[in-house]
Amino acid sequence: MSSAKISLVGAGNIGGVQAQLIAQSQLADVVLFDVIEGVPQGKALDIGHALEAWGSASSVIGTNDYADTDGSDLCIVTAGLARKPGMSRDDLLKTNLEIIKQVAEGIRTHSPDAIVIVVSNPLDAMVWAMKEITGFPKERVFGMAGVLDAARFKYFVSQELDVAVQDVVALVLGGHGDTMVPLPRYCSVSGIPLLDLMDRAKIDEIVKRVQGAGGEIVGLLKTGSAFVSPAVASVAMAEAVLRDQKRVFPCAAYLEGEYGTSGIYMGVPCKLGAAGVEQIYEVELEADERARLDKSIEHVQTLIGEIKL
Repeated sequence: MSSAKISLVGAGNIGGVQAQLIAQSQLADVVLFDVIEGVPQGKALDIGHALEAWGSASSVIGTNDYADTDGSDLCIVTAGLARKPGMSRDDLLKTNLEIIKQVAEGIRTHSPDAIVIVVSNPLDAMVWAMKEITGFPKERVFGMAGVLDAARFKYFVSQELDVAVQDVVALVLGGHGDTMVPLPRYCSVSGIPLLDLMDRAKIDEIVKRVQGAGGEIVGLLKTGSAFVSPAVASVAMAEAVLRDQKRVFPCAAYLEGEYGTSGIYMGVPCKLGAAGVEQIYEVELEADERARLDKSIEHVQTLIGEIKL
């Protein structure tokens, strides 16, 4: 048995991979929750059969009852519909909002002290709704976006330059959608600025591909969206919290004046530790970067403005 308890709300593709990663690394005991009967139980049983091979002492249960999530230290929320080809993340707003309302109430009732990481799309709007409904403090509710977007940026750069992806540092700000703002000026390879390694046209091409990377996967899969990389990104965030690692990740955090905006969630660099979002870092932006970020802020504000709680 692990000392921490993580509840994964949503036993779809992402939830299943999250459960596997958490159990395999013995980060916590896992409760896999879903409203569909049999799915979380089946996935939990399948993962349970692998625990011996991993040498893991974590427990994994599947359930349709929020009562089983009682006293969770951390909840990761992936519940909701995934995108289909031709859909934007924003197209999911109305449907997934109704799901998030139920999830937020379940978490508030059964795990009032939990830290909550939201993965459901449209991300910035869903994490805002989660905070509003739970009433949890801002540092305990945040969203997984920038960790994944930055990982995609790093991957494309590593492929283009034929270097190890671990040596690439990247930063992406803004909403988790087509208006996200990858920042090439803050990207480097072992300290060497990307701008010294690649011409501007190629960099612009990569930036555009990062912005559309989720849609590229949806278009290829045709029956679903990315699930391994979002699972890995969200579990890395959970590990930073539960192990108090003080990792600096771009996360969808609640802003109160940072980057010139308030009352919304948006991707910004954050320090993650035992308290959740322990610090938000503001980076200096040039005029064109600021203009792109303002456009992203406006888009997020519009989305949140459509929410009726």
